[in-house]
Amino acid sequence: MRLSRSLASVTVAVALVFSLSYEAMPHARVKVRKATAPEPFGAACRSRVIGSYVTAFCHNPYPRTDSVRLHIECDRWWDVDSDGAAVEAGPAQTVRLTGRCWKEVRSVWVSHRKRAL
Repeated sequence: MRLSRSLASVTVAVALVFSLSYEAMPHARVKVRKATAPEPFGAACRSRVIGSYVTAFCHNPYPRTDSVRLHIECDRWWDVDSDGAAVEAGPAQTVRLTGRCWKEVRSVWVSHRKRAL
């Protein structure tokens, strides 16, 4: 008889714990933060190579100023590669970047950097 009485009290205790509402039970609260979309940034650039001359046009459609630089890698080992000076492309502004190699051009790219506020 004792076994059934202790079993009955344990069963009642477990039933009471499980019958409590979810809100009454302590649990960790997690704050949900809304994901913010990144600010649009970066001028759209297109480059053109004619012989050993390189021209790049960069248009910035966004409200934040983009600092762009033209980088040229020359094909010949003795020809000096060049990294142009940074030029600021303001909002709704188009800038032209130029450079050259002595002989053939291997590759051309434009780097972007956000201007410090």
